[in-house]
Amino acid sequence: MGGTGGIAEMSVTQSEALAALHRVFGYEAFRGEQEAVVEHVVAGGDAVVLMPTGGGKSLCYQIPSLVRPGTGVVVSPLIALMQDQVDALRALGVRAGFMNSTQDFDERRVVEAEFLAGELDLLYLAPERLRLESTLDLLSRGKISLFAIDEAHCVSQWGHDFRPDYLALSLLGERWPDVPRIALTATATRATHQEITERLNMPSARHFVASFDRPNIQYRIVPKADPKKQLLSFLRQEHAGDAGIVYCLSRNSVEKTAEFLSRNGIEAVPYHAGLDAGTRAAHQSRFLREDGLVVVATIAFGMGIDKPDVRFVAHLDLPKSVEGYYQETGRAGRDGLPSTAWMAYGLNDVIQQRKLIQSGEGDEAFRRRAQAHLDSMLALCETVQCRRGQLLAYFGQDPDPAGCGNCDTCLTPPETWDGTIAAQKVLSTVVRLQRERGQKFGAVQIIDILLGKRTGKVIQFDHDQLSVFGIGDDLTEGEWRGVIRQLLAQGLLAVEGEYGTLVLTDASGTVLRREREVPLRKEPKKPVTSRSGASSASSGSGRGERKARTAAAELPEELVPAFEALRAWRAEQAREQGVPAYVIFHDATLREIATVWPTSVAELGGISGVGEKKLATYGEGVLEVLASLTGPPGPAPASGSAPASGPAEAQSPGQDADGPDDWPEMAEEPEPDWI
Repeated sequence: MGGTGGIAEMSVTQSEALAALHRVFGYEAFRGEQEAVVEHVVAGGDAVVLMPTGGGKSLCYQIPSLVRPGTGVVVSPLIALMQDQVDALRALGVRAGFMNSTQDFDERRVVEAEFLAGELDLLYLAPERLRLESTLDLLSRGKISLFAIDEAHCVSQWGHDFRPDYLALSLLGERWPDVPRIALTATATRATHQEITERLNMPSARHFVASFDRPNIQYRIVPKADPKKQLLSFLRQEHAGDAGIVYCLSRNSVEKTAEFLSRNGIEAVPYHAGLDAGTRAAHQSRFLREDGLVVVATIAFGMGIDKPDVRFVAHLDLPKSVEGYYQETGRAGRDGLPSTAWMAYGLNDVIQQRKLIQSGEGDEAFRRRAQAHLDSMLALCETVQCRRGQLLAYFGQDPDPAGCGNCDTCLTPPETWDGTIAAQKVLSTVVRLQRERGQKFGAVQIIDILLGKRTGKVIQFDHDQLSVFGIGDDLTEGEWRGVIRQLLAQGLLAVEGEYGTLVLTDASGTVLRREREVPLRKEPKKPVTSRSGASSASSGSGRGERKARTAAAELPEELVPAFEALRAWRAEQAREQGVPAYVIFHDATLREIATVWPTSVAELGGISGVGEKKLATYGEGVLEVLASLTGPPGPAPASGSAPASGPAEAQSPGQDADGPDDWPEMAEEPEPDWI
């Protein structure tokens, strides 16, 4: 903006935006890129925003919607969460509404009337609704402050969550050229970022890319042995009573895992597209409203889930892309408190994914792209370097060369060994089966031959007569599975056909001819089992900062009773109102209240996350809870020592969890499920 008039206008919008941030959301200042995005959109500019889950994307369109004249129209791909998220905004005093297929005619008519009368700050729509001429006609008769396109990566046909209805959203700019548009996503590589811009026809948009780092999340990948039991041990040792999400590849695995956890004392429910809509809605509602519930799900669950206190996300099967993995793990720790991204990964994950790509729909270009996605995911699993660094590099950002100090490879650096001879033994076995017998087999038969096992199948095919029979008794069966897994990940072996047989690749010959060494990773003998392990990491300024932030999130023992009393009060309020507990206050806000221990409404109003509406609604109740306790232990700490909660991502309306599973139905493998 040029000229003094532009500067004056900008200062006004800055003032109004900060006032709205404090009045509605209870925050004193924006964080990161939020302020620049808000200023740009308030001034009428288009924006493409890449910001990690929990980074505060929603505020980037909610504040401009409150400041600019008219109603902010938000396009969200999941309708199942709109009611909860609109309730959350209304609890903040924001005039929010939604229109989707769950409403009857009279309900939609009320919302339409509110929009036309200028009585809505925000209106949420599914992308499918914008294909209806009646919706477009309605919007043309009202005053629109902006269009926000949430989960904008859904427009990418090469992405992990493509939604065809997003392709029609370019019409917004054509039909309303003077209304600013803001497209937002948490997961986009540079290629996806470019595709978003092109497909939404936003050539003049300003781009804002925040750091993809989520320092409060500890990334861990363990060798798969008996995955359900490994998961149970992980939950009991580290996340007893915590809310979390467990992702499985098939519906059958979801059902069996949920039943297994429930049978072993972990309250868990299944979620997948094969369940009826009522059951899915009930389980999702319980997850949002109850403390400590675990949802076991296919990837049909999760997008738009705004529950801030998800303490862990676990994967029992390999995600098909780094983007998918990053988005799914990002559902943990939205409140900035310590959380875990845990995955059990093994040989059969690699084989199964390769088979899915080969047998799936799509042309050769699509399969090549899917293979590239999988290769990147395998590289993340097999790395001996910092996992967080690998994630950041994938999204085009520079990692800390000293490591993060809060992932398994930093906390327990893996050893490597020269696996060249082991690789040659595997490849030689595959060669002899193909060239001498004209046969192809999977990993189990290859390993049995190497170990010299005279199984029924080995005897049936006379494989005990091969020259390679028994040459691998220097490694265990589990170690051989690790070797084959890593050879597949390095492209030195390939999977072929319906039965997942192993075949050579163009690169295999370089190993057999001794032209290439094959370094392999030794899995740590003892997995990391304590979230406090991050505190023991030593050198590196980046790690020191991260340790300090993580430690600050933990309450001193003497303040825990106050925190728990506040949580109990919050749960009662949530039950009475029929809303999720986080709609009342986030855990981070309750922790700060317990730390500061305010004794007046004015002091409580200074807590981050306590806006005017919540102060008026809940202020006296919070003070009564604190007054009923024995008082703070010793002098109350200064408010500056409270956990930094910053503007957490506002609980913005979500999207339709009724999308189809990305994975086909598969039979459950006998346990153990591969290493």
